[in-house]
Amino acid sequence: MEGGREGGRADAGSVVHCSHARKELDMKWRGFQVLRMNEADGKLKEAMEEFDCQTGTLHRAEGEWLHLVSHAGVPEFLIGKISKIPFGKGIAGVAAETRGPVELCNLQEDLGGVAKEDARKTGVSGSLAVPIFSPDGTTVIGTLGVGKVVPYEFSGQEKARLAELAAEAGKIL
Repeated sequence: MEGGREGGRADAGSVVHCSHARKELDMKWRGFQVLRMNEADGKLKEAMEEFDCQTGTLHRAEGEWLHLVSHAGVPEFLIGKISKIPFGKGIAGVAAETRGPVELCNLQEDLGGVAKEDARKTGVSGSLAVPIFSPDGTTVIGTLGVGKVVPYEFSGQEKARLAELAAEAGKIL
């Protein structure tokens, strides 16, 4: 049978079609990833706007590491340093490790034993990071962090609200 199938085996035309379908699927997957990145950027911006913050980060957890998914207002020279953070290091890493919010009221004056010296280079003073949990609440799948350029103490309600926004962001990680 020319150009078709014979005995359940595909001919060369079918293989080319399969290869084309694979490329099409790869393009759709890349498009899905871009869509997810745009959604991540949107969730981060939503949190920053709601809290009137000038900086923000969204990290996805892989093993005991946090990988940067989205950021805003972070100086370019710091992106490499926050692209991959181990659990337990820095504000986001401690939020992931302790499974709770981590707040610094005035990062410019006190690193709180949590933040790294380079964190001051962001110009941020009041900062808050919260863990993002899996739907069943058992696993940390990321962190959401926001920061203000002025000293600021986040209220319990604000911490709870950022945790809610983090849960929403978790749906797209």
